[in-house]
Amino acid sequence: MIKTRLIKLLAHAKKYIVLQVLWKWLSLICQVVMVYTISVLLEMAVRGGLTEEKIINSGAMVFGAMLLRFFFDRQASLTSFKASVDVKRILREKIYEKLLKLGASYRESITTSQVVQMAAEGVEQLEIYFGKYLSQLFYSLLAPITLFLILLPVNAKASIILLVCVPLIPVSIVAVQKFAKKLLHKYWGIYGELGDSFLENLQGLTTLKIYQADEEKAVEMDRESQRFRQITMKVLTMQLNSTSVMDIIAYGGAAVGMGVTFSEYMKGNVSLGGAFMIILLASEFFIPLRLLGSFFHIAMNGMAASDKIFALLDLPEQKEKEIVLENEPVDLQFTNVTFAYEKGRSILNGISMNFPAGSFTSLVGVSGCGKSTIAGILMGRNKGYGGNVAVQGKELRDVTEESLMKKITLVSHNSYLFKGTVRENLCMGNPEATDMGLWEKLEKVNLKEFLKNQQGLETKVSEKGSNFSGGQCQRLALARALLHDSPVYIFDEATSNIDVESEEMIMEIIRELAQMKTVILISHRLANVVASDRIYLLEDGNIKEAGNHEELLAQNGAYSKLYSYQSELESYGKEAEKVVMCS
Repeated sequence: MIKTRLIKLLAHAKKYIVLQVLWKWLSLICQVVMVYTISVLLEMAVRGGLTEEKIINSGAMVFGAMLLRFFFDRQASLTSFKASVDVKRILREKIYEKLLKLGASYRESITTSQVVQMAAEGVEQLEIYFGKYLSQLFYSLLAPITLFLILLPVNAKASIILLVCVPLIPVSIVAVQKFAKKLLHKYWGIYGELGDSFLENLQGLTTLKIYQADEEKAVEMDRESQRFRQITMKVLTMQLNSTSVMDIIAYGGAAVGMGVTFSEYMKGNVSLGGAFMIILLASEFFIPLRLLGSFFHIAMNGMAASDKIFALLDLPEQKEKEIVLENEPVDLQFTNVTFAYEKGRSILNGISMNFPAGSFTSLVGVSGCGKSTIAGILMGRNKGYGGNVAVQGKELRDVTEESLMKKITLVSHNSYLFKGTVRENLCMGNPEATDMGLWEKLEKVNLKEFLKNQQGLETKVSEKGSNFSGGQCQRLALARALLHDSPVYIFDEATSNIDVESEEMIMEIIRELAQMKTVILISHRLANVVASDRIYLLEDGNIKEAGNHEELLAQNGAYSKLYSYQSELESYGKEAEKVVMCS
């Protein structure tokens, strides 16, 4: 069971396979030397020719062979370890490089949980395939032939019987392989589905608790876990049954060889020492293949995992992009742009918009109208759009991702904060920023005093910033974005789900930033977009109205009605708050 493509992909690790076979073969020769020495000693003892000198010499030879065998076995284990390390490093590099080539839109083709499973569990399975299985496969072919050639002069009949019984183990392996391949493919499919569900439920655990839907999801997870348990038990049963068959063949073959040897000894066709040597080495014909059988199921699992890995590596990549954006003002333009996340569910219906360099443009509309989809297109995450999107007059499809990321910064309502320190999170925006530069941005977002009372730039940040409030997380993410200092900033609901004080502070920074940069603001609250140079009101994937705040109010259309409704609602809320405070 050799996968040619996998061998080619991991060509660098082939030398370790050769070395492992060599060390194992040398260890076998040491074993033969020890058995031969003991057999000769036994023969001399029976014939009465044993002397103290011969005992000492034989003992020295056996001891030397034991030391050499220990050394060779140790070298084989060390080489296996090096092969495992190489394989894990190479495969994970390949997976990582593929994800980089797929870019920000990789999740259109594969889920994050599948990538994690492949890079972790899948690679671990292939580590055993390369670190142990392949070397054992070649050694299992070499060892019986070596023993046969050594024992043939001792007794041809017994040697031939032992050699003939050896192929019965590979035959049993091949018989199991077809069934095992199908079963393990199903196993990895169910394993992937369980991983998807687990990751989704873990990420949404708070929401499930809020709506008391965690019990229902727990029942679903139990069903999926039960399904995974059943397929796992089938795999284990298959492994146990095939192992039992291989044990019967291995020990049965050795027993047959020993029986023939004893028969030949009784007939006088082999000496006592020769019979003793064959009997002691009979099991060595089968042990390598028996050990190969124990690795076989893990190797089959690795093959199933490799199919998943190659499916990722074979995902189509977009043609190599060559256009690098110039160091000049960045203007953006949409012309008849369409987009659908899936067939039959259109999100954008041929919209056209302009975002001139240095302008402040806002996108408003009800949830699901396509605002965030537009941000995803501009960031290169939503690639399958129709029409044209121009950046500095160049088609977005042809612009390199690296160049695009230098020109556009996205600040969303759920900007991710990584586990580490404040400094480490901020330096993602600008790795060369000085401490003075970091504190300057922190002061701008009103976090300086808070962090001064903590551990300064070394203040610990938990995963997703869970040890900060929502407003503090968003302000820290904003400071990081400001450090990136790109010509274009997109704020996608950056002020949602935070306190009023943080919202006002962030909006003040956005308006200040709009004096120097190209700013695109996506907001559900129309009071935040009043100062925009141009506002696009989207509805069902179409631009229903466009203009500045005054122009849209004058039209007395959908924007005017929505703005009036929100204003009345906010006024009512403020009045109610005053009443509560007075009472």
